[in-house]
Amino acid sequence: MGHSSSSSSFALRFRADPYAQRRDWTELPWLDQALDWCARRLLRRDTLSQAALNRFVRQVRHAEAALQGRDAAALRDEAQALRRALGRQGFEPALCARAFALIRRHSHERLGLAHFDTQLKGAYVMLSARVLEMDTGEGKTLTASLAAAAAALAGLAVHVVTVNDYLAARDADKLRPLYEALGLTVAVVLEGDDEATRRQRYRADIVYCSNKTVVFDYLRDRQRLAERMQPLPMALDLLLQQGPVSGTTLRGLHFAIVDEADSVFIDEARTPLILSAQRGDEAAEDYYRQAIALARRMDLDQDATLGRQDAAITLTAAGRAKLQRWTQDLPPVWHARLRSEETLVQALGALHRYRRDEHYIVADGKVQIVDENTGRVMADRSWERGLHQMIEAKEGVALSAGRETLARISYQLFFRRYLRLAGMSGTVREVAPEVARVFGPGITRVAPRRPTRRRALGERLLPDQAAKWQAVAAAVRSRRDAGQPVLVGTRSIAASEALSAVLTTAGIEHVVLNAKQDADEAAIVEAAGAPGRVTIATNMAGRGTDIPLDEIARNAGGLHVLLTERHDNARVDRQLIGRCARQGDPGSWEALLSLDDELLRDTRPALLRLLKARLSGPTGQRLGLWLYRRAQRRTEAAHARTRQGLLKSDFQTRQSLSFSGQME
Repeated sequence: MGHSSSSSSFALRFRADPYAQRRDWTELPWLDQALDWCARRLLRRDTLSQAALNRFVRQVRHAEAALQGRDAAALRDEAQALRRALGRQGFEPALCARAFALIRRHSHERLGLAHFDTQLKGAYVMLSARVLEMDTGEGKTLTASLAAAAAALAGLAVHVVTVNDYLAARDADKLRPLYEALGLTVAVVLEGDDEATRRQRYRADIVYCSNKTVVFDYLRDRQRLAERMQPLPMALDLLLQQGPVSGTTLRGLHFAIVDEADSVFIDEARTPLILSAQRGDEAAEDYYRQAIALARRMDLDQDATLGRQDAAITLTAAGRAKLQRWTQDLPPVWHARLRSEETLVQALGALHRYRRDEHYIVADGKVQIVDENTGRVMADRSWERGLHQMIEAKEGVALSAGRETLARISYQLFFRRYLRLAGMSGTVREVAPEVARVFGPGITRVAPRRPTRRRALGERLLPDQAAKWQAVAAAVRSRRDAGQPVLVGTRSIAASEALSAVLTTAGIEHVVLNAKQDADEAAIVEAAGAPGRVTIATNMAGRGTDIPLDEIARNAGGLHVLLTERHDNARVDRQLIGRCARQGDPGSWEALLSLDDELLRDTRPALLRLLKARLSGPTGQRLGLWLYRRAQRRTEAAHARTRQGLLKSDFQTRQSLSFSGQME
């Protein structure tokens, strides 16, 4: 059904602009940033108190009582009245309470699910344009339905943004009967949809899509509109029925609800999204192969300094001298000193920093990037500046065509452009200051409905990988024999396969879930809570899917989560731990780590040798675990600096282009 034709001041703010979005193309001056920080941190302007949330829940209960006994026709009239009132006045608490009461009534009738008080609170947090922290297993999908439906009733184009197509389609299909009962249209936009299908589906009141899909659709619209992205030229085009505005895919950026907000806003924000076109060039293929060949000849001890993963690779004087000698007989493209050194540095990174079955896999004769935060394959993504082609040359597969950049934007700059932005996650409090600084919304936590029964069994540091895998196998066997299902988290595909080989040798039956088996993800996760079931999984097991327990597994102690390595940020670890003891169920977790783990890769060898000699005692364990956590915090800080630099670079690029939009 269409929206109410009533002229409405609140909805007009979103509809007056033919392509509504925030147009802060430039960074705020430092004084404005300081004042904004003071308003948030000192004056507490962005707080939403628990007392206010409890008061809102009481209003919803009162509104529900008023709906008792009303028939279907009366409920339709209430929906139409809410459309008009929300469109005029916006998200006033009393109106939101009426909307939530109506949505909850239809949810109970159509889905057999009535929202809990915690979900009412969480949805109100998001409708207030804030980021919600709600523990895993508390029903964030159903919580989002309240905020999405209320915003759509107010006349906003709502985007519910998930981390992949599977979750977008699953959630849209699950909630479709609820939205349709309210007279709202719902659609899901998938990565493989053609342009006409996308344009038609984005016209729905509520659209489910992945973060990557909506960003690239926005970039394509920017390419079409170019300098006509400003409201006045677009309004003139619409009036004259000409120009590119009518051909845009999106209706603008009204209101987004971002699932797994910390993953999208923070973890994936270090890499810009690039819209590109292929350009074939045989000479370029030879160039990339020559670069890898030169990199293989370099002596890492004498010719280059690799340093930590995030540190720049540098050539020594000896390395630069070798490169100059070796390139004398190569084509002229190698004779420019600065360019040849930059290319060799990129090739050294491809050779030594990017590892197969950790950063990428080779499948069907292609190099496919693995998302380090989710463990999933990003089949259509490629590294820029020739890095992807150099890794293909390293692996001996056919080189893909080089790509020309048409447009680029970071996740942080893109999501800033929504007029209203909300998010939800189970692990976002650690990055609350960055989220507030970059996006504006503060973070509100809603406590779980039931007290947690999760048991922490501690951490233990082993001297090396071999000792760690044996300890993991022993812990898995003990839990399996007691009847507990076990979920073992690994950081990389290679680690999951190494552990699988150890468990196979030990005669422990198990299932592996990583980027090579992601087609079976839903079925594997669904069965992971069976008694004695052992599942090895990369990060993908921590997001978006539930692990149901049967009564036997519950009585045996619930799901046991075993961490075999800490990740670059503690939030990913907390997500994995959050897979157990959901919604009041029992559960437990422990961590078995080693001095060979990725986070300790840059630790001085002498210090590691000293620790290895003392690990058998409590002092050595405490020192080693402190060093491990310190390395994790340093990595988190380095990633934060990278994100800040990327956002600043985005602003500077757009300022230098005089707001022409050419790079978007």
